[in-house]
Amino acid sequence: MKPCLTCLSLIAACLSTQAFCATDPSFLLTASAKDFDNYFPGQLANGFISTMTAPRGSEGNLAYMVAFMDYAKDDISRPAAIPGWTEIDYSTGPIGGDHVWMNQVRLTPSVFEDYHQVLNMYDATLTTSYRYLDHGKATRVEVVTMVSQASPHLAASQLSITPEFDGEVQLSFALNLWAPYQPRLPLAKLTGDELPLVIAAHNLVLDAIPPATADRAAEWYHGDTHVLADDGDSNDLTLWLDGRAEQGLAMAQAAAIGLPKGLTPVEVKLVKNDYRLALDLRVAVHKGETYTFTKFVATSREGWGGDARADAALATAARSQGFTALLDAHKSAWAQLWKSDIHIDGDPKVQRVVHSDLYYLLSNIAPDTAWSIGACAMTPGYVGHVFWDSDSWMFPALLLQHPQYAKSLVMFRSRTLPAAQQRARDAGFQGAKYPWEADPENGTEQILHAAWILSRSEIHVNADVAIAQWQYWLATHDLKWLRADGWPVIRNVAEFWASRATYNEKMQRYDIEHVTSVEENYYDVPNDTFTNLEAAKALNIAVAAAALVGAKPDSRWADIAAKLYVPFSATANRHLDMDESVKHDEGGSDLTFLAFPSLDASMSAQVRRNDFAFAVDPREASERIPSTMGAAPIGIAAAALGDVAETTRWVLRNAADDMFKGPFNVRPETSDNNTGYFLTGSGGFLQSLIFGLSGLRLEERGLVEAYAPVLPPEWKSLTLQNVTFRGKRFDITIDRDTSGKVRLTRKAI
Repeated sequence: MKPCLTCLSLIAACLSTQAFCATDPSFLLTASAKDFDNYFPGQLANGFISTMTAPRGSEGNLAYMVAFMDYAKDDISRPAAIPGWTEIDYSTGPIGGDHVWMNQVRLTPSVFEDYHQVLNMYDATLTTSYRYLDHGKATRVEVVTMVSQASPHLAASQLSITPEFDGEVQLSFALNLWAPYQPRLPLAKLTGDELPLVIAAHNLVLDAIPPATADRAAEWYHGDTHVLADDGDSNDLTLWLDGRAEQGLAMAQAAAIGLPKGLTPVEVKLVKNDYRLALDLRVAVHKGETYTFTKFVATSREGWGGDARADAALATAARSQGFTALLDAHKSAWAQLWKSDIHIDGDPKVQRVVHSDLYYLLSNIAPDTAWSIGACAMTPGYVGHVFWDSDSWMFPALLLQHPQYAKSLVMFRSRTLPAAQQRARDAGFQGAKYPWEADPENGTEQILHAAWILSRSEIHVNADVAIAQWQYWLATHDLKWLRADGWPVIRNVAEFWASRATYNEKMQRYDIEHVTSVEENYYDVPNDTFTNLEAAKALNIAVAAAALVGAKPDSRWADIAAKLYVPFSATANRHLDMDESVKHDEGGSDLTFLAFPSLDASMSAQVRRNDFAFAVDPREASERIPSTMGAAPIGIAAAALGDVAETTRWVLRNAADDMFKGPFNVRPETSDNNTGYFLTGSGGFLQSLIFGLSGLRLEERGLVEAYAPVLPPEWKSLTLQNVTFRGKRFDITIDRDTSGKVRLTRKAI
């Protein structure tokens, strides 16, 4: 009797020097047959290409590529789904003359026995195993899929079968050619009144549908890739195609199939139709023997890689080197990334959350590039567009431990500066006006017409952009970068604010009017406090940056920064959310955002306490489940107060079960809207640990302890591993001394 494939895999993993995950369950996310009805897909990605997971491990899944967008007429830009590359289908033989394919069989525990699927976040692999029953014939199946971190154009999926019978079976290795998405809506043209009518007319709703359909799926559908040419070679076992996104960039893809050593198929057939490019193989099998097939895939797009011929060469070269070589290099690359980890001693549950948030962030950002990422990763969520989320939520979470990833986000703003300058000119302002919602390829403004007021007036994004640029300088002191990339962005943003602020002669101050508040249900309001404080900071940053690069600052910048109005109630001794002329409801506020590390507004301890109480007390009374985006600033503000109980409460609240979708810890925007892969929330939660609990802030004088460190009572310690700051590396640990006092220590490495 031969040991099962799963057992062999686990033994090999335990023996591997890279199998740290085998002893640390916080890197393992597991699905069982109990998850079949509520399966929320996970994701495999490397920042350049991605695919969703599926229960069998062998299905063809939606896949995307970095900043590869559909630009259909009358629509906003959206991620174009590229041909799905994961499918390897299996059939034990014809039933009544027709083949029954495994991927089309209903997913039930009685057909897929001994089911087990593991998303290994340390290795970034998905392993699925089960005993498949097909009309009396049983087959042990194991599927391993990965998207290479070491060779970003490459991905692979390996299927191993152990039939419990003698005979012939069929396998199909496909590239899925998706049908054009329907219905396509003219979202760039529809008014707010028209949008719900059009959605209803198509029998659609803006409601989340379990288990994994987002509430705005009717607007956030994927775009199309048109296959222009495709073919395959049944002798060489290769497939290739060239395509183009709707009115967008060209792309290419190729696959090379690897067979078990010594196996000669009985038959190989090339299948070509509108929806599928595949190689179908018929092979003879013997009971109890294991047969392993591998599909090596290469993908590229205009501006990143070559054409189908070049991809075919990559895929066949990978096949020649073998799956083990590709997988080992991939694991090594991820092991290097995990050297910069956040380690919690005393809370395994939160440790797993840390790892899943880091996993999804690192999987979806292309390092050492000038591409940014949308709020919902490489998915159609928020239509793949870039918001302030990348600058103020994701970027700071990566800056100290994964600077090569953080740099891509600030370089995107440098690369798309011309589009922001044009937008400022079009609006009658100087400098650069970055869009609230930017296309990830060209940086142009993308507006769902029904939300144009929000999109065009939530202008605090411009300060967010400049502050992120400055934080990168503070962390690196890379003067060459500052001169070439950071300073032009910072200068242009300052010029925008100088032309956007208006002088109030009567009050002897500067106002910023007609904005959408960070509390987005308040729009066309004057003097949003968060916006004005950020604008002042961006102006002061420009003055400091000018001195560093040897430029002369505009004399107005410091003057406007000093005189920008910051709404404040002397009676309540706290900030107002916005101008006192705006009636603000008592249901809570976003004043905790003033403590967000990127802004970290200066105020007295009493004002800080009053701001916190005003913002948080009504929220608690309402018993509303907070969004992950709302929970993170509260935890950080509580830490700045030194309030251990409130800090602990909100950090743990942001790691609670209802903040995730199972089985793979996908973080949604809110607990009930299914807007998954919400990297904004991941970045916010990580910031609550990196900057909230530590009290650390980036300043010109260094990485300073601006606030006393805080540690949840049940935690023994928290360590930020492999922090990089101005060319030096060290570990930062928060623990307790012998008297029980919380302390922060740094150890050079």
